[in-house]
Amino acid sequence: MLPPEPDPMSLKPLRASEHLHEVRYEIRGALARRAEQLEREGHEIVKLNIGNPGAFGFRMPGSMRVAVVENLHQADPYSHQKGIFPAREAVVMQQQNRGVMDITADDVFIGNGVSELIMLAMRALLNPGDEVLVPSPDYPLWTASVVIHGAKAVHYPCRPERGFVPDPAEIEALVTDRTRALVIINPNNPTGAVYPREVLEALAGIAERHHLVLCADEIYDEMLYDGAEFVPTATLAKRALCLTFAGLSKVYRACGLRVGWLIFSGEREHARDYIQAVELLASLRLCSNVPGQFAVQTALGGHQSIFDLTRPGGRLHATRAAMLGAVAGSRWLSAVAPQGAMYAFIRVHAERLPGGLAGFDDQQFALDLLERKHVLVAPGSSFNVPYRDHFRVTLLPDADQMADVFARIESLLDEYAQAG
Repeated sequence: MLPPEPDPMSLKPLRASEHLHEVRYEIRGALARRAEQLEREGHEIVKLNIGNPGAFGFRMPGSMRVAVVENLHQADPYSHQKGIFPAREAVVMQQQNRGVMDITADDVFIGNGVSELIMLAMRALLNPGDEVLVPSPDYPLWTASVVIHGAKAVHYPCRPERGFVPDPAEIEALVTDRTRALVIINPNNPTGAVYPREVLEALAGIAERHHLVLCADEIYDEMLYDGAEFVPTATLAKRALCLTFAGLSKVYRACGLRVGWLIFSGEREHARDYIQAVELLASLRLCSNVPGQFAVQTALGGHQSIFDLTRPGGRLHATRAAMLGAVAGSRWLSAVAPQGAMYAFIRVHAERLPGGLAGFDDQQFALDLLERKHVLVAPGSSFNVPYRDHFRVTLLPDADQMADVFARIESLLDEYAQAG
């Protein structure tokens, strides 16, 4: 005789790990799930919440696709835990061309996108109670990668009135004896800020004086507008350990390949135990996606097609211009013109609306925009800022669609005003 089946109502609730209690990634959270429901009901949603170029018709360069296909016969086995040598050597050559001369292929790790490498780097570094200086606003994976390991993300402000460029003096005032690392996102997600050389020099100096690990997220390194200059952090950090993160997802429009890299440069002798810990974690996941690694050498050599998209007449430049034009003509919005990356961080002047700033909530605004106008954006508070009057959009639609999106946003805010 079979035992009776357990009553589902009597089962003890299965709780998620406590490590996840402070982890947030609202870019793919409740709003995105509601957008999926609306799509299943037959609505067409314009999704501006995620920087996903392929969803808007962008394609990786054809030469990268050929490189993957022609090397598939070599992609069956695991690769070395750090990645295939040609990919790592191509990264070294790119860095040397930028002035980072003290690295070899042994200093490069290939991963399943930058996201995986950030997690590996933080897991190998942090203990409970440690602190990491993270920008606010930030790409929320950085905060998540800190708190998931029991450490504390200490957010330093990148204020709108400074063009979202941080103040080094404010950052240094936050350093304590528990601070382990300083995170820089340049060009910045979500704001599009590109940091001046003198600011980066000051941040490198902070890392050197306080013996901090300098983490430079540079995934948008060649996505620049209107003459903005990108300065690689590693060229300025000679007496600190510098971790540079980049990859194929954004500049090369190849998100689905899941190929990123982490480069160790600067002062490394004191950090051998830490670097070996990163290699241990890389070994535990065996290796990263092998077919995609064969695209790296081709991507980093030759013509850089991203410049055709970001210069005047290019699609990204045109969409950025359409966004700036729409904001300039709005009764309710303003924006700091993004100098890099593929986003804009838009302010809603809620003080002009009934109820004022206290009555405006970016999460509710984003939900209303989704429900009423079928546009999905990321609320500003998703990026770990203390204010609730911003939202982020991607610059991936074409210019006409972007103009239409901002017409819908303006219409919603007009409805707010009329409703009182």
